[in-house]
Amino acid sequence: MSSITLTNGLRGQITDWGQINWRKVKKSVRNLRMRIFRARSLGQWKQLRRLQKLLLRSRANLLLSVRQITQVNQGKRTAGVDKEVLNTPDERVKLVNSWEMPKANPTRRVYIPKSNGKKRPLGIPTVRDRVAQAMVKNTLEPEWESVFEPNSYGFRCGRSCHDAIAQCFLRLKGDSSDGRTFDKWVLDADISGFFDNIAHESILKAIESVPRGDLIEGWLKAGYLEKGILNPTDTGTPQGGVISPLLANIGLHGLEDFIKSNNPKLGVIRYADDFVVTSKNKESLEQILDQIKQWMSERGLEISTEKTTIVSMEEGFDFLGFNLRHYDGKLLIKPQKEKVLAFCKKVGNTLNNMKASTQEEVIKVLNPLLRGFANYYRGVVSKETFSYISHRVWQYLWKWCCRRHPMKSKKWVANRYFGSYKGNHWTFMCKGTGRGDKEKLFVLYDISSTPIVRHVKVKGTASPDDPSLRDYWHKRSLKIGKIKWAKGSKYEQVAKMQEHKCPICGDSLYNGEEIETHHIIPVKEGGSDDLENLIHLHKACHKQVHSTKSKTKAGSKA
Repeated sequence: MSSITLTNGLRGQITDWGQINWRKVKKSVRNLRMRIFRARSLGQWKQLRRLQKLLLRSRANLLLSVRQITQVNQGKRTAGVDKEVLNTPDERVKLVNSWEMPKANPTRRVYIPKSNGKKRPLGIPTVRDRVAQAMVKNTLEPEWESVFEPNSYGFRCGRSCHDAIAQCFLRLKGDSSDGRTFDKWVLDADISGFFDNIAHESILKAIESVPRGDLIEGWLKAGYLEKGILNPTDTGTPQGGVISPLLANIGLHGLEDFIKSNNPKLGVIRYADDFVVTSKNKESLEQILDQIKQWMSERGLEISTEKTTIVSMEEGFDFLGFNLRHYDGKLLIKPQKEKVLAFCKKVGNTLNNMKASTQEEVIKVLNPLLRGFANYYRGVVSKETFSYISHRVWQYLWKWCCRRHPMKSKKWVANRYFGSYKGNHWTFMCKGTGRGDKEKLFVLYDISSTPIVRHVKVKGTASPDDPSLRDYWHKRSLKIGKIKWAKGSKYEQVAKMQEHKCPICGDSLYNGEEIETHHIIPVKEGGSDDLENLIHLHKACHKQVHSTKSKTKAGSKA
């Protein structure tokens, strides 16, 4: 990879997407975000607005936003009302070289199913609007990161559901041996149709002096197209927009301070529009609920009377897919029962749709599902749940195997599909062909073997945009690395050798982008799977390496 020559792409016309120096691009954007954060923290308003204008005009911001929208985000292949999708490097180059901030277009209305059987409406902006939103988000987000409340965790840099659950644990963990008492009552609140109903005025007033605020107003009021009919949007922020989660957080900013100003002893944990309030007694929650309803009404919002409850921790409650409940005065956090059953059903349906697939194909499909579920719940009391899921998965697999061979004995089926692996004699496994036509063993991930690793909550108001906390976030990313890779594996050693950073863009491997393992010498050219021949890259960076190599080879042949 040392032979790859990159141009920074920060000035003038670019001719090759694969030659952009993402290390310089990301560094440029990161430095400006940190300067914006610092200016807002110090109350330097003129400097703040000047830096935001500078970042809006920045070529690096444009390049990074195009990469994020067209290569990284899950919706990169989803078109808006103009049916435009940018899938190729040449299309991205053309967009960057001819870039002008677009006027807001209506979103395309689509629906996705919810767990309760209903459908959630999404508004899909055009790809150009999404790029523009990503650019504006980069200017607006660090300003608000400097003032956001400490216990707001949803859709924020460096924060996750697990931080919100860890804060719940701190407030509700039960009476301790040293005589300290913890909260035993919870207000589990639900906002009716938050994304559809929040008043535009409450958001626009909060950001009234931000550069290009007219763009944000345009996106809020652009409306949506459904069955060819344009529907206006007088309230709400469209789910599906890149900037919508940030605007939602801005719209609800101040809720924690409001609650604590009325009763400092209450605890508040918010994840986007989901929030809970904790207290030592029920009366305090009944009083604050009326005040919260008034606060919400000023923003065009209502608290759902059906879904909002005040519960004792002896009864427990569900939050973000977890169940929190006191057992003999001690808090235990477990996976939510409905989520576990839904996951088992998903595995069963997946196998039912793979009746004609090979055992190798089944393992390749199931392993990401099992690992994803395990990684989400591995920080709480999940051992019993993982064992239950393992048993249910085995039952599904056994049914799948027997269906394929109705005339064979059960012993024959067991010997054909199951083997002994790491002490488990009923491991679903098979031999197949790996890279370079070499024989490879494919083994189904044993979810019951997942170790429980406690999540360390992000501290206070810490933000990755804070230049004074670089060491803190670097050390935190290393902790993520310890969980990401199997302990002692060659993949963990590769990550350590490159200091848990992507060598192409210089960013942390764990910045949210998909990670792929690259063979420095390709397997088809005799490259091995040895430690020295492997390197971890972000998926977009991996594509860049291969596109650059292929062009280099084509040039040398010419």
